[in-house]
Amino acid sequence: MTDTTDHRDGTTAHPEDAEEPSAPRGWASVVPASRPVGVAMLLAGAIGLLAAATLTVERFHLLVDPNYTPSCSINPVLSCGSVMVTDQAAIFGFPNPLIGIAAFSVIVVTGVLATAGIALPRWYWLGQTVGTLAGFVMVNWLAYQSLYSIHALCPYCMVVWVVTPLILVLSAGRVLGSSRVASEVRGWLWVLLPVWYVIVIVAIGVEFWDYWSTLI
Repeated sequence: MTDTTDHRDGTTAHPEDAEEPSAPRGWASVVPASRPVGVAMLLAGAIGLLAAATLTVERFHLLVDPNYTPSCSINPVLSCGSVMVTDQAAIFGFPNPLIGIAAFSVIVVTGVLATAGIALPRWYWLGQTVGTLAGFVMVNWLAYQSLYSIHALCPYCMVVWVVTPLILVLSAGRVLGSSRVASEVRGWLWVLLPVWYVIVIVAIGVEFWDYWSTLI
């Protein structure tokens, strides 16, 4: 039998009393997300995925039949068909919604894991934040193109405009940590989110006011 006596003070040391390995720190540390955050991310991802999938199906119908009228072509302003046929609708040579299907699928999985109480590594949240930030930049560019170049709005695209910045704020919040500065930055993100929505709504109202005024 192995002698585990500590001869310095006469006490007996046991293997189970050995110091546990320290938990990973920095980017390898896990970051828990509350269930409301998980549910919000799951719903936002599912809504975005549904919009992207619907747009993809509509685009396939339009490729098969150039005379096809998409279900989201409602009037001269809200017209998916007018947007789908532009170069901006296929930035990388294929329909943009295919990117959305891949991206929002990841968000849905993240939402499911977070809702289940599974803490993910900080590097994972950082990667999702960077990816969503790229998507947010793309959303802003497409919104500008829709308003001032194409002069038409795609309703399903606008659904993506709504959920993408929300996912960005939720993802960035997990990266920032719990310090005082991080809490302040997180608070400002929640302030800027509705401000961005208001700016887009005002821009849409002003740009298409001639049409909106005919509906009053």
